[in-house]
Amino acid sequence: MSNIINKIFVSPKLMLGYFGVMIFMAGEGLELNWLPEYLQHNGMTEQQTGLIYTVYGLMVAISSWFSGVLAEIYGVRRVMFIGLILFYIGSFFFLVFGMPSHNLYWIIPTYAIRGLAYPLFAYGFLVWVAYEAPAEKLGSAVGIFWFMYSGGVAVIGTKYSDIMLNYYHIEHIHVLWTALIFVTLGAVIALALSKDGANSSTKSEKASFSYLLNGLTILVKKPKVTMGGIVRMINTSAAYGFPVFIPALLIAKHYDSSVWLSVVFWLWMVNVAFNLIWGVIGDKLGWRNVVMWFGCVGCAITTFLFYYAIEMQASVLTLTLIASVYGCFLAAFVPLSAIMPMLAPKDKGAAMSILNFGAGMSYFFGYFIVTLFISSVGSAGVIYIYTGLYLIAAFLMIFVNVKQQQNDSIEHEVEMAVKEAL
Repeated sequence: MSNIINKIFVSPKLMLGYFGVMIFMAGEGLELNWLPEYLQHNGMTEQQTGLIYTVYGLMVAISSWFSGVLAEIYGVRRVMFIGLILFYIGSFFFLVFGMPSHNLYWIIPTYAIRGLAYPLFAYGFLVWVAYEAPAEKLGSAVGIFWFMYSGGVAVIGTKYSDIMLNYYHIEHIHVLWTALIFVTLGAVIALALSKDGANSSTKSEKASFSYLLNGLTILVKKPKVTMGGIVRMINTSAAYGFPVFIPALLIAKHYDSSVWLSVVFWLWMVNVAFNLIWGVIGDKLGWRNVVMWFGCVGCAITTFLFYYAIEMQASVLTLTLIASVYGCFLAAFVPLSAIMPMLAPKDKGAAMSILNFGAGMSYFFGYFIVTLFISSVGSAGVIYIYTGLYLIAAFLMIFVNVKQQQNDSIEHEVEMAVKEAL
């Protein structure tokens, strides 16, 4: 059993952490697909809802950057625990004062606190993965992380909400209260059951302020790290921007209003599966090759095709297939999480902070592009911008090269497995 765990999850400690993150993110993602509609149904405008999520996205980006640096200074477990406490605080005030009042001045700050919470917990754990996993298995290790992360947010949390709201008809606010159960259980699994796993003082000898500044100065000292952060920001920007204008475009092209939810479900289902697969493929084919050709170029092509399939009023099956392929290529950015710490082996936390900041900014950036350009260039123009950004990311990846340690050959691995069995 120990050999199986080590082969799949690198170590038993990381295995518990992975499952803890998945359950935590299931609680974090409960309201992902229904909160904006709920707020608008209760008197808020689209602009007000957009403002809420813009501020939320900024908080996610800020917290994402701090997660890696703080993990280096204070240790992974402390940072993850702080994320848990912030989630409790934000949830309490959001659910007690924000949602019941439908008051923008209560909702924005309280929901923003929730935005600070999950990056500290999830991305803090990603720093732990960067230190714990052997270099030759790092691509697979980060692939498992994104598989668990996305599975929690896009699958478990979303499906749980759907069942509670539409089958058991539980009130929305009560469903959100149950998120505390998920995050508590996830924290217990990730922190309490693996208490000796997450290094409690990774870089305790470093001065806090100077190392915090290192999270910024590394952008100048390591230009490749900067490029990697930009690529990560581009990664999911289109995926986050699509829900802002694609549903309306589908209705304008005479598709049923339920088509978008069906299409986006399969997009993320395929993405979740390939988050794991591309990590393994990256260890074999090369991390940069996978990100550049499959991630950047693949997403550029499928983003373009997806839009014009809608314009040509293709069948729902065709739209679903193209969106699923886009979800597959979207996951091909996973090896970037293995590349970044290798670009700065002595400052992995700072490098991961830039990666995490890019991940957080991706949410804000994707929404901001639509808000800024949709009225002037229309849906087609926004698609061209997203497509162009993916091609820019492919160009940047030419320079983000890193010496990658290779796994043993397949023949050698089979030979060793036979010897272990005998």
